[in-house]
Amino acid sequence: MTGSLIVVLGLAALVVYTLARTAVVVPQQSAYVVERLGKYTGTLGAGFHILLPFIDAIRYRHSLKEQAIDIPAQTCITRDNVQVHVDGILYLKVLNPERASYGISDYVFAIVQLAQTTLRSEIGKIDLDRTFEERSHINSQVVSEVDKASEAWGVKVLRYEIKNITPPADIIAAMEKQMRAEREKRAVILTSEGERDAAINTAEGKKQQVIKESEATRQMQINEAEGEASAILARANATAEGIRKVAEAIQAPGGFEAVQLRVAEQYITNFGEIAKTGNTLVVPATLSDVGSMISLAMNVIRGQTGGGARQS
Repeated sequence: MTGSLIVVLGLAALVVYTLARTAVVVPQQSAYVVERLGKYTGTLGAGFHILLPFIDAIRYRHSLKEQAIDIPAQTCITRDNVQVHVDGILYLKVLNPERASYGISDYVFAIVQLAQTTLRSEIGKIDLDRTFEERSHINSQVVSEVDKASEAWGVKVLRYEIKNITPPADIIAAMEKQMRAEREKRAVILTSEGERDAAINTAEGKKQQVIKESEATRQMQINEAEGEASAILARANATAEGIRKVAEAIQAPGGFEAVQLRVAEQYITNFGEIAKTGNTLVVPATLSDVGSMISLAMNVIRGQTGGGARQS
């Protein structure tokens, strides 16, 4: 009984082992490389598969998912001979499991080494000040160079990203001083530009004010001149109209006699005014022509002054 039980258990273990070597379940996004008697025979995709026991063997297992591989920090020398420590992360994906198995012994190690050498080469082409602003260019160059080599290995390099660029401590201190000086310089420039703009605006305002005042003065002078000219013209028109009326009256019947009477009245009035302000009269040289007027004027003067005037 004991011997038979051992045999049965041994046969059961053999059957289980044979089934384990024969039935294979491949997970999703995975690929198994199968060899038959040491020779590549095919690649198993996701699902259930039956292998020939003791003949077929799974030699390599690959994940078809995108993988993120950390690139260790390394020392790189820039074009201006400054040492910086740079690390990054690389994203890749297996596209051909057969090439990834037989094209190279360890594609991950090879890609990491190639990425590091390419990164050192790209950093050496630029100055320290440009390493930070040229990150995207460096990343694209690393991807381009590594992807060319990894194509033969059945691996596609998708992206490369620099995580940190760390210069030496003394270089960092110098860069901070430079940045501080640049900020102070920009502040001084902005302040001076503000003062300049303010001075320009003030001068422009004064200029506009002077122009407006001069224009107002000129317009006022023009208006006054136009008003004075209009007044002069109006007085001239009135005077001309008066002279024209007088001339028309003189030409009318009895006009000349009226003028003579008017002259006599003015003459007498003027003599009366003289008599009020003084005791001396100026008598015309040709007394014969105005004798009657003098006599009349004297009577008027005597009547106005009460006989107090004296003729010389």
